[in-house]
Amino acid sequence: MYTIKSYVFPESLEEADELLQRDCRNNAILGGCCWLKLGRRRIRSAIDLSKLGLDQIEVRDGFLELGACVTLRQLETNPHVTARFDGILGRSVSHIVGVQFRNCATVGGSVFSRFGFSDLTCALLALDTTVVLQRGGELPLAEFLASPIAFNDILLKVRIRDDGRHAAYESVRRSTTDFPTLAVAVSCLEGRWKVSVGARPARAVLSDDAARCLESGEGPAAAGAAAANELVYGSDLRAGGDYRKKLAAVLVRRAAQTCMERENKG
Repeated sequence: MYTIKSYVFPESLEEADELLQRDCRNNAILGGCCWLKLGRRRIRSAIDLSKLGLDQIEVRDGFLELGACVTLRQLETNPHVTARFDGILGRSVSHIVGVQFRNCATVGGSVFSRFGFSDLTCALLALDTTVVLQRGGELPLAEFLASPIAFNDILLKVRIRDDGRHAAYESVRRSTTDFPTLAVAVSCLEGRWKVSVGARPARAVLSDDAARCLESGEGPAAAGAAAANELVYGSDLRAGGDYRKKLAAVLVRRAAQTCMERENKG
């Protein structure tokens, strides 16, 4: 559980950034606060972004834009999201805890925290996705996920190129609302593939070998084997590394096959 000494509603992003810079380690940016409950933290100043209009979903300039305060539930229900990429974003979060939780948990909290178990970052990584930071500007999601958490910056939004790609998501859980034991997302656009594997239990990463297998026509089974052999799989309370490796081969094959079927249907 966390404790808060003072709670602030800034009137602008500039004010939020100024408040954060006063003490980056002990001040915190807040959205739905759901993920803070996973640990223990003493927060000197909680900086609530809910009045800054970051809860919008927009389609403009060839991109689908998700504000940092967009909830996971919005990804399941917003027509701009559900109509794109075969609904992968809504599907990826549909098993997270429950509707009440998903009405509070935000895109910003899920992405900025870089949790290994995040279904959403795994799905986003298989799309052409960038993140926009107050100080760091815009950068590819893969680069952002590979970097350490910077406590001195604010995630403003996620931008996804609206390129019409087909996509599929697969995960295995011990129970319906549990965190994933392993998660996989695959997408295809005009013969170009992306394969993402998350909950390894480390952060989601791309499998370049699996993508190359699909692009060269070797097929879903070969791509699954490539992802299993290329990436590192660890052990935790949910599963062992060897089991996750076997799951990766199966889930990548299934997701790739689904993408192929959707691509053939047009």
